[in-house]
Formats: sequence, C-alpha cells, structure tokens
Amino acid sequence: MTYDNILRLSDDPDVNNVIRYLREREIVHYQRFGEGIRRALEKMDEKNFYVVNPAFDR
Repeated sequence: MTYDNILRLSDDPDVNNVIRYLREREIVHYQRFGEGIRRALEKMDEKNFYVVNPAFDR
C-alpha cells in the first residue's frame, strides 16, 4: 500500500520504475516466505511433529 501511495504522489518516471520494482520484489518475497512455511509444515508432518499437539485438543 505504501508503494502505491508513493506512486500516486510521484511524477518522476525513474522513481516510479524503482518503486514498481521494489513492490514486485516484496510480493515475490511474501510468496516465497509462504511457500517456505508450507514446506516446513509438510516436513514436520512427515516426521509426526505437529504444529498443534493433538493431545491438547481433547
């Protein structure tokens, strides 16, 4: 949202290009972080480690 606000205020094409690049990079980092969490949870599940202990849910 901050990047979008900066783009609304800026009229310099060079600044806008950099801001767009940073916004795209942040989106990719967010997606990769989510993928890493998902993979870690899958690995934990393979070894019978649980994010939530089923014994506590009884």
